[in-house]
Amino acid sequence: MASPAVIADELGAHVSVAGGVEHAPGRARDITALNLQLFTKQPNRWAEPALPGERIRAFRRARADAGIRCAVAHDSYLINLASPDPGLWRRSLDSFRAELGRGRELGLDFLVTHPGNATDGDITSGIARNAAALAEALDGCPDGPPVLLELTAGAGTSVGGRFEHLAAIREGVGAPLDRRVGVCVDTCHAFSAGYDLVGDYEGVWRAFDGELGLELLELFHLNDSKHPFASRRDQHEMIGRGTLGEAPFRRIMRDARFQDVPKLLETPKGDDVVSNDRRNLALLRSWRT
Repeated sequence: MASPAVIADELGAHVSVAGGVEHAPGRARDITALNLQLFTKQPNRWAEPALPGERIRAFRRARADAGIRCAVAHDSYLINLASPDPGLWRRSLDSFRAELGRGRELGLDFLVTHPGNATDGDITSGIARNAAALAEALDGCPDGPPVLLELTAGAGTSVGGRFEHLAAIREGVGAPLDRRVGVCVDTCHAFSAGYDLVGDYEGVWRAFDGELGLELLELFHLNDSKHPFASRRDQHEMIGRGTLGEAPFRRIMRDARFQDVPKLLETPKGDDVVSNDRRNLALLRSWRT
């Protein structure tokens, strides 16, 4: 079956790599997208499989054939670069370095990472541990993709639920490596963390600009939320059907500052891995004017 017509814009979604990473670009085309996010390995396992050369070449060919503009990896859910446990911290660092290496081999544009959890309750030390790990990983993979720190929902001992956490991590990484560290804002996480995109949209971006600078915003994860404002809970909902509603997404889609920033869905797929993404993308496109 031929792929549907693709609208050439900055929208996309997280897509499956079932059967191999080389299938991801075609799946992005199936949902009318030219941008995608994927996992380069099973995200809930420590195993670090090497990607065979033929699979790498097949992905690069498929990406070119599909006209994919921005291809992003999300790192493993097990990685915790803020951990106070030396063994887990080192294992996480080794896994993260492997993620960077696979991103380099595939020619990916960014690697998105959650800053982790300071399970001892010491956020400041967790930030320092995360920064030290990032610096070591980036230094060891100079031609790997830039890293994007994802704003978290701020639950429990998680690091990254405040803009100042992300700024402190970049500061800890230090120059010149910090030039390879940007930010991904997840709208569900932001709202759950206490950044009121519904009631104080401009205030959120003033705060971001003040702590980080808007030029560091390299990627959006566009997700509605199943939980109330400042709940510190992370559960995504379909666009416009959660507690954020339509208004902040309309504003993001019309905001000239973010026109060229890639915007990827991580919304529920349901039983059909295509229809919900197409519906959400069409809705977002309809709000451009």
